[in-house]
This record gives sequence, C-alpha cells and structure tokens, in this order.
Amino acid sequence: MSFSKEVKEELSRQISGARHCNIAEISAIISLCGRIVISERNKYSVKIQSENISLARKYFTLLKKTFNIIAEITIKQNVYLKKGRTYTITVNRHDDAMRILQASKLVNKYGEIEENMSVDNVVIMNPCCKRAFIRGAFLAAGSISTPEKFYHFEIVCNVYEKAAQLCQIINIFQIEAKIVERKRHFVVYIKEGSSIVDILNVMEAHVALMNLENVRILKEMRNSVNRKVNCETANINKTVAAAVKQIEDIKYIRDTIGFTELSVQLEEIAILRLENPEASLKELGEMLPKPVGKSGVNHRLRKLSELADDLRGNV
Repeated sequence: MSFSKEVKEELSRQISGARHCNIAEISAIISLCGRIVISERNKYSVKIQSENISLARKYFTLLKKTFNIIAEITIKQNVYLKKGRTYTITVNRHDDAMRILQASKLVNKYGEIEENMSVDNVVIMNPCCKRAFIRGAFLAAGSISTPEKFYHFEIVCNVYEKAAQLCQIINIFQIEAKIVERKRHFVVYIKEGSSIVDILNVMEAHVALMNLENVRILKEMRNSVNRKVNCETANINKTVAAAVKQIEDIKYIRDTIGFTELSVQLEEIAILRLENPEASLKELGEMLPKPVGKSGVNHRLRKLSELADDLRGNV
C-alpha cells in the first residue's frame, strides 16, 4: 500500500463527534469529486464517484451519521484495469439530496446550485471545520508522495476558485501552500517536509505524521553524515593536492640550486616535507627542532613555492 493510501485509510476511520465538522467534510467531498444531478422534473440527486474505497466508505458513513441517510452504492469493475474498481454513492431521493446540499451550503436559498468559494463560508467558520474540510478535500482529490523518495502533497481542483479557497484555508494554519495549473486543473501543493508534517497534523493523520517524521529524521541524519564525509573528503583531497605541489616545488629547488642556498628554517622544513609526504602542517611543525605552529609551517612552505616559481620563470 502506498503512503498516500495509508494516509487516506487512516483519515477514513476518523469520524468527528461534531455534526458541523461532518457537514464541512461532506461539503468538501461533494465539491471536489461529486456531481449534482437535476432531473427533468426538477428533482435533485447527489452522486460521488471514486476509485478509492476509503473515500467511499467514509462518505457513506458520514451521510448515515449526519443525516441518517442510507445512500445507494454501486461498484463497477474497470475492464481495462483488472484491479481497478469504481465506487459510486448516490442519494436519489430529492428531499434527502436537498437536506445534504442545504446543510453543506452547496445550494442558495432559492434552491439553485451555488457554492461560496471564500473562507467566509459558514460551513468552515470554525477552525475544527476548516480541518475537516481539508481532510475531506484530500480524501476526495488529494495525494502525498512516499517520503523516502521526496516530499510532495497536493489536492487537485477543477476550478481556480476552489484551489484559491483551499490555499487560503491551509494558509490560515501557517502552512505555505501554492497553486499551479496542470492539464486544465488547478493543483494546491506543498513541498517542504516540515509543512507536510504540519498539514498531516491539521488533518489529524497522527499515525502517518509519526511515520513521516521517522523518515525525515533518518534522511536528515543520513544527509548530515554525507555532508560531513564530503567535507572531510574535500579537505583530504585539498591537503593531498597541496602536499604534492609542495613536494614538486621542493624537488625542483633541490635539483636546480640545492638546499645549501636556502635559509636554515627553509632547509629544515624542505627536508621534513620530503621525508614525510603524508604529514599534516601541524605534524610537520612539531617535528622541527624548534617546533612552530601551522601558520609558521605554511609560511615557510609558501616561501619555498614562491622560490620554485621564480626559478621556473628564469629558466
């Protein structure tokens, strides 16, 4: 089971004890994956369709608990995808459909289909209802990547206004969500790992949150170790390259003018470097008859390098 399915499975088992939160979640589900059908006799029915059994089960339970409505369920096997099934949940009775739509504020006072796409919608006035609305939206049209691979959370909307509403609701919880257009749809997405942890907390997917946090901790530890190893490797390579250059310069001086032309300090460090090619500057300084620090050793080796460059220039 994918991480996205695990999250939805966890959310599908959560049924709020507050009726207003259940209505907010129902409103989000109908808004993002539902359809309102009006017959020739001006009778309303409400239908949602999804391949996600977790969503179908949750929506059916919400209707029963909130409105005491037993919806009709049909299951259709996808001929082209042997494992694919489409679940359709329909409320056919006009009176039941109107109760749902009026409570969810998906019709206006005249019975016309109309949805308030702002954050001032009475259905999501309370913070708990905003959480429920996001939860319903994710169940209906959301997905989350497997955290071991990368961090990505998204909810796909058919219209920009719905995406903007969702984005504003998420931002109320101090989570940065953005919108991108993709194949005539508008996607509300979150990229940062810490922000995805926060949105899971908002939706009350606490088990998934802990699993994601464990993955984040392991990834951060691994990245930290890799950074340290890379840094140490770079320092070693730099030290080795510098030592090779120093030895080349010292040998050039020895083979051209000899060490007798050098000062005592430069001759000492030149001989030590040739005899100890793998030694660090600190170790070379400690080997001198009169020990000096790293800066003193570096200064002398730099003098030898400048002398070698001068000698090469005069050839």
